[in-house]
Amino acid sequence: MAPAGFKVNLLADTLKNPRNIYVAANGDIFVAEANTEARGVKKLGAKILGISKSQNLGKSANRITLLRDTNGDGKIDHRSVFLENLNQPYGMLIIGNHFYVANTDGLWRYDYQPGQVKITSPGKMIVSLPAGGYNNHWTRNIIANADGSKIFIAVGSGTNVAEHGLEVEKRRANILEINTDGSGERIYASGLRNPAGMDLQPETRTLYTVVNERDNLGDELVPDYFTGVKPGGFYGWPWAYFGHHEDPRLKVKRPDMVKKTITPDISLGAHTASLGLKFYNGNKFPARYINGAFIGQHGSWNRSVLSGYKVVFVPFDNGKISGPPEDFLTGFIANLDKKEVFGRPVGVAVTKDGALLVADDTSNRIWRISSN
Repeated sequence: MAPAGFKVNLLADTLKNPRNIYVAANGDIFVAEANTEARGVKKLGAKILGISKSQNLGKSANRITLLRDTNGDGKIDHRSVFLENLNQPYGMLIIGNHFYVANTDGLWRYDYQPGQVKITSPGKMIVSLPAGGYNNHWTRNIIANADGSKIFIAVGSGTNVAEHGLEVEKRRANILEINTDGSGERIYASGLRNPAGMDLQPETRTLYTVVNERDNLGDELVPDYFTGVKPGGFYGWPWAYFGHHEDPRLKVKRPDMVKKTITPDISLGAHTASLGLKFYNGNKFPARYINGAFIGQHGSWNRSVLSGYKVVFVPFDNGKISGPPEDFLTGFIANLDKKEVFGRPVGVAVTKDGALLVADDTSNRIWRISSN
């Protein structure tokens, strides 16, 4: 369900775990289909721990599907496999004549021409990345900076709260920055437990992210958050959460790291699994939505009462947050008491004609929300 004045239509179905959506300048829609691979003992263990509730398990599609609306009627009339045999793809990006794909273990670059319906070149891994990670932390998102000269790469932590030591967390819980050829890597911001969604605010061109925070501190802790990202900024993980709140479970104390932690801009609620992020840069929605942020909340897996399972909107005015998150797309929960759901929203995107797209990796559909 969307607010009055909007309509929701099915854009595509029978996908396989559609996690992320990328819209090219020519209007082509690319969908990354992937999931956590776990079979046999690992799958049984995930069910025992409850982790299977947060993700689909089994063989991953490991592909990118192209969707195209050739006549502008809001319906897909071309669908094809654009790129396959990947390794848990998530982030997608076009810069010049290159198509970038962020697999869980590395960033790949392929030759590409606008309108191309299938990648035929072999491609090249230009950056190796630490693969996998705690729960759903295999996702690697990418976005270009304002002038297209750099690429930001989001890499989630390998553990919940560094319980296996910091050696396994090298280059993790960070947003990395590289040149477009893969060189010049540096840590752009750190202490971000799982910064899945990223986008640039249209007015200020500031990088924003949504971050999934830590588990096992109760139903109300720790809140996921939405924040502008400061170059060189440290956001707390694993030492602190939401500002200067020290995690009581850590045996090694680092008051210096707690002190330097930046408080994020806005809370999104505990365990909401806020993964998708897209600023509305179209012109078809009412004026109050222009330049505001849509956030896909995949939903909780370890909370006594479900949280998330919706798309929320954060309003902006003159490049700054101007109000709290508000529900935009709901109705994904079938039965709250039984913890049954119809779907789980994740990736969000805006089409060339100004509609909002929402990927649902449980019903394997993509929804299109347009303004009346």
